[in-house]
Amino acid sequence: MSGHGGASSDADRGRIGMWLFICTEILLFGGLFLLYSVYRYKNPADFHAASLDLSRFAGTLNTVVLITSSLTAALAVHELREGRADRVKLLLGATLLLALTFLVVKGFEWGAKFEHGLYPSAPHLLSLPKGQILYFGLYFAMTGLHAIHVLVGMGIFGFCLRGLSKGRIGPERPILVENAVLFWHLVDVIWIFLFPLFYLIS
Repeated sequence: MSGHGGASSDADRGRIGMWLFICTEILLFGGLFLLYSVYRYKNPADFHAASLDLSRFAGTLNTVVLITSSLTAALAVHELREGRADRVKLLLGATLLLALTFLVVKGFEWGAKFEHGLYPSAPHLLSLPKGQILYFGLYFAMTGLHAIHVLVGMGIFGFCLRGLSKGRIGPERPILVENAVLFWHLVDVIWIFLFPLFYLIS
């Protein structure tokens, strides 16, 4: 009985720790969103002009990909609680594949910006109005930071898959998968904010 209580206590601490981490991430991105809002308010025309160089199709595609990945991740938690380990592995594998798809699409986007000289410190970018320079600086900083979070999430899901294969994760010990999925939902929500800010400026 005491062992079960200890496991429950560890799970509770794990959940609290994850929520505290999520709060710090919200503060981090909240500050970046505030900075973006200030610069956009001061340079509305330049921000609009710069946004026309982004691919709305790519942004929309990545939004659909991430939302779908959040669904597969959430279903993985449900299947884990039901004790269906094989389905959990399948769903986490699908989430990893979707995350990789997101990064590939983003890689093509960044590649196009580099080809057109629209990256920080590029001579062509520095010849543009100040507002456009600020826009692309924020674009690379914020989407780059988000991409790092995607990579971290992929690493955690990979660790979860290994734990499932070795029997270290199961219905009685679901906290790692639950926290991984919670983190992934945060990654998804951040992108839901980034998408309209950079791609849908009117």
